[in-house]
Amino acid sequence: MGPARSLASAPAAVAAVAVVVVVLGLAASVAAAEGNVVLHVHHRFRGRRQMLGAMRSHDARRHGRLLSAVDLPLGGKGTPTDTGLYFAKIGIGTPPKDYYVQVDTGSDILWINCIGCDQCPKKSNLGVELTLYNPNGSSTAERITCDQEFCTSTYNAAFPGCKPDVLCPYNLTYGDGSSTAGYFVEDNVILNRVTGNLQASSMNSSVIFGCAAKQSGGLGTSSEALDGIIGFGQANSSMLSQLASSGKVKKVFAHCLDNTNGGGIFAIGEVVQPKVKTTPLVPNQAHYNVVMKAVEVGGRVMELPTDIFGFGGENEAIIDSGTTLAYLPGDIYNPLIEKIMAQQPGLDLHTVEEQFSCFKFVGSVDNGFPVVKFHFDGSLALAVYPHDYLFRYHDDTWCIGFMSAEMQSKDGKDITLLGDLVFSNKLVLYDLENQTIGWADYNCSSRIMVKDEKSGATYTVGAHNLGSNSELVSPSIAAVLLLLAAVLYNFML
Repeated sequence: MGPARSLASAPAAVAAVAVVVVVLGLAASVAAAEGNVVLHVHHRFRGRRQMLGAMRSHDARRHGRLLSAVDLPLGGKGTPTDTGLYFAKIGIGTPPKDYYVQVDTGSDILWINCIGCDQCPKKSNLGVELTLYNPNGSSTAERITCDQEFCTSTYNAAFPGCKPDVLCPYNLTYGDGSSTAGYFVEDNVILNRVTGNLQASSMNSSVIFGCAAKQSGGLGTSSEALDGIIGFGQANSSMLSQLASSGKVKKVFAHCLDNTNGGGIFAIGEVVQPKVKTTPLVPNQAHYNVVMKAVEVGGRVMELPTDIFGFGGENEAIIDSGTTLAYLPGDIYNPLIEKIMAQQPGLDLHTVEEQFSCFKFVGSVDNGFPVVKFHFDGSLALAVYPHDYLFRYHDDTWCIGFMSAEMQSKDGKDITLLGDLVFSNKLVLYDLENQTIGWADYNCSSRIMVKDEKSGATYTVGAHNLGSNSELVSPSIAAVLLLLAAVLYNFML
């Protein structure tokens, strides 16, 4: 089972809103236009062939959580041999201390490992120094009690046995058996507010987040440990919802992943350029579910069993930028692979690491293999090019990034899960206010335009790559790190 939670909707009214921009990349930091906020974002995974097994294992752990509850982490480089989830360096408390948290666009709270935590990790192989948060060490920290509005709205009811001095708890249990538990705290979170083109300054915002008192399973023992997770989900407990309910941001965000340079763009707020076509989100779902209507290979629509797409000719697909690969029901996967390989009948498929279908090929894969298109409700198509769904494993050995997986929704329908692989070099826009999602092919190393809701002005946000020492380095890697901007022109108002 995934994290148990209540989806209490945040107030719909949004007053003056500013644009927030998030940046991704190799040891990334961000800069953007006026009215934006920036996080320093880093790769979670590094390495090449040795990462294949870890990458697939990561996807498997996510699926255990995903199919029953929550999870849409921010993904990294689309190539499985060079993949990276992203984590941000943020400041918390007064005086502030730095914490490294996984950027998660699907879960609902920001939580940090706290002092005295049972089984919290003490070291990480990610090249970061882990830090335990101490509420007593921050002059602006306040513990949230069970009788406060945040607690009652999060659980959609009064907490059983609540007394004024009882802390408001949180407890998330994941499908892989890992869990995190603790209590809620309110404290200052320090973000980088963009004050001009490529200029930013520090700003504070009071946010309620989880103080982890106990971890179990992979959260306590993983060599890829971080200080916590920052969630951008829809529930009222998420940082995004807290900012939106106070009129500081719109519940709209976008990301763009660069599988050439690595990293990508993550923006909270209205993106005015590029424009994207959209499809409705399936209502009342914990994840970003959309209706898939057909699959096309090399310009021809595949004939698939009617039961795969249900009586209405529909298949439910989950858009998850934190899963690396693309997972398809067997009745879609098998004929899809046959049609892809039919253009190169002389190639022999063999299995690598007991899970990847691979082959030897010399030449341009874009010239040798077909484009795959997934068609969705609202006449929206997702074009996946050979250089996206094929990745070089070693020398002239190429592997297929589509995987067969029998996953079903609670009502027994087959589910398609589309991860970073198919969304590389695309700007993906999540409009939670209008309950739509859309995308467009895009150069994620270039620039986008964001709108400041207070002034109505639009700003160009470019790509930047800041090293861990906060000095600007090669801009060619930048776009990938771009933006977590979008938090507020009037954030400090």
